Amino acid sequence: MSQTPPSPEPGHPIFRLLEIMDRLRDQAGGCAWDLEQTFATIAPYTVEEAYEVADAIERNDLKELKEELGDLLFQVVFHARMASEQQAFDFADVAAAISDKMIRRHPHVFGGEGYRTAGEQTVAWEVIKQQERTDKARGGVLDDVPVGLPALTRAVKLSKRAARVGFVWPSTQEVLDKLDEEVAELKAEVAGGDREKLRAELGDVLFVIANLARALDIEPEDALRATNAKFVRRFGFIETALAADGRTPDQSDLAEMDALWDQAKAAEKVRG
Repeated sequence: MSQTPPSPEPGHPIFRLLEIMDRLRDQAGGCAWDLEQTFATIAPYTVEEAYEVADAIERNDLKELKEELGDLLFQVVFHARMASEQQAFDFADVAAAISDKMIRRHPHVFGGEGYRTAGEQTVAWEVIKQQERTDKARGGVLDDVPVGLPALTRAVKLSKRAARVGFVWPSTQEVLDKLDEEVAELKAEVAGGDREKLRAELGDVLFVIANLARALDIEPEDALRATNAKFVRRFGFIETALAADGRTPDQSDLAEMDALWDQAKAAEKVRG
């Protein structure tokens, strides 16, 4: 059992934040909206705040990152407060648990282990995590991959977990061959017009792409986020070019916008 760290002293920013949460959830004089919330209703906000942290990092906006990290921390405080009301755990228990985990997973820093390379450290990390899963008595290999993850991220984690026990295409080329096979099946369903089969085949294509990302050691969410940003940037170029002529995209056509898209690509290549 973890040792609970001492509570922050009054006046400490963490103490102040915990006090604010206590006031918000106070049955006598708290906030009606905050009092109505549960783990389930707050969870979507927690996910949203995590994405907003990632967005601030992507934009390299450190001022915004400070604020978004605060919003995410408030989510942790909120969940911990609700758990405390059920006498399950509190914020100090959360802090103690993650501290214990980090010490346990870094024996090369806090213990006597020594790893020569980052690769050796990664292997050891996975061994420790596997032992933790065993200690939790989880059943199947995939049982503790969170269902609430974004589907593409979860697909990567599922394929990584399966790969650890040998359920994996041996080479990247074989993954690409499988992708070709799934795309062919998708094309057939597009022609067939059955929506349920079409959805299933599209899902198969996306899952193979997640496997390809794993094989290439590329985080697909990062790759897609970068492509989204590129699309926004290039479409903005189209809008700006049309605005200079006193028009909007809906007053143009695909051929013209496609030509402007190519100009945007060419301009990006010149800028490097």
